[in-house]
Amino acid sequence: MTLFHLFLVAVIQGLTEFLPISSSGHLILLPELTGMADQGQVIDVAVHIGTLGAVVLFFWRDVRAALIGTGQLATGQRDTAEARLALGLILATIPVILFGLALKITGLDEQMRSMAVIGWTMLIFGLILYWADQNGPETLVAKDWSLRHALIMGLWQAIALIPGTSRSGITITAARYLGYERSDAARLSMLMSIPTILASGVLLGAEVIATADAESAKNGAIAAAMAFVAALAALALMMRLLRSVSFTPYVIYRVILGAILLVIAYT
Repeated sequence: MTLFHLFLVAVIQGLTEFLPISSSGHLILLPELTGMADQGQVIDVAVHIGTLGAVVLFFWRDVRAALIGTGQLATGQRDTAEARLALGLILATIPVILFGLALKITGLDEQMRSMAVIGWTMLIFGLILYWADQNGPETLVAKDWSLRHALIMGLWQAIALIPGTSRSGITITAARYLGYERSDAARLSMLMSIPTILASGVLLGAEVIATADAESAKNGAIAAAMAFVAALAALALMMRLLRSVSFTPYVIYRVILGAILLVIAYT
């Protein structure tokens, strides 16, 4: 892969992983619209590692609390804020793992990688995000996150395995529907991404370890570093904008892109 190709993949993954506009959809569209070769699973794993590093660094205080809570759960403690956060993240990750395995086993994950599917999911779930954001109350904050809400958001997160849905978009939609403030909805969504990206990385990583070579490893390291920087910038921008702006700009982008893709797909 050329450095420019690595740069495109890393920046697309880094910018779109945490913005509610679907990273998987954009990565599938890259070779479709440009004629470039698919980047392959080694690079997929690498850019996921880069974005994982960015979200861990950006939300380190919450990540540290979840790690402490995981240790507390291991010793039987469940009544602390840290343990409840860790348990919520574990519970929220179970549906996406089970659904992901089902799609992998049946082969449906490959069948859904089409421009028409991405166009429809971009459009439909963008409009659902708009509805939830405009109508959902802002009465809850991150510390109000319950196990029931974690499971509900986890079930919504599983839908994001359909290309174009957007993992961050669908979980933010769920959080806004449940009544969380915009910034806290995004914060919970980002924290949920950590075990999900880890699970995805383990699944993909197990498939590429045997085939990776020195050149692939070098390309992967470059892509991971660039994805880390791009993801960190995207996180900082979105969290800052949410202090004064709703999710409407992302919805407009999704609707326009979805409509364009549907026109291309059906003509």
